[in-house]
Amino acid sequence: MAIHPTFTEMMSLDISDSTQIYVAFLVYLDLLEGRNWHEVKHVGVAELQLICLHAREKEQDGFQVMVPIPAHISLSHERIREILTKASLPPDNPDTPLSVTLAIVETDSTVVYYKVTDGLVMPDPPADAEDVDNKQSSKKRKKLFK
Repeated sequence: MAIHPTFTEMMSLDISDSTQIYVAFLVYLDLLEGRNWHEVKHVGVAELQLICLHAREKEQDGFQVMVPIPAHISLSHERIREILTKASLPPDNPDTPLSVTLAIVETDSTVVYYKVTDGLVMPDPPADAEDVDNKQSSKKRKKLFK
């Protein structure tokens, strides 16, 4: 890992916490190799002492901001607000609230993603409504047979 070019580049950023660099690299690998995201780029935010990742889930999608955080770190509302305002990319549409995705990394390298927005946002509809209907129907059937 220490000789991986991206890890070496992350180490050269103005980030003093080696744990932050390590979790950023784990999230980088998860997005690229585990989830097959596109154009995963690392960006150091020295002011926050964080490494953020800008990535596209699909080639035609816009960039999303991932903020890797070790699971043992406590985040206050103020810190989340600071991350949201300083790490977010400006939205294409001015009516779209700022957002980042916190990538919480556990000591066993498990990564859990939480999207944080500045305000309430309606969720996107499911990709395949038929799958949702089937899942709901199977839940109803399970309740009937209990």
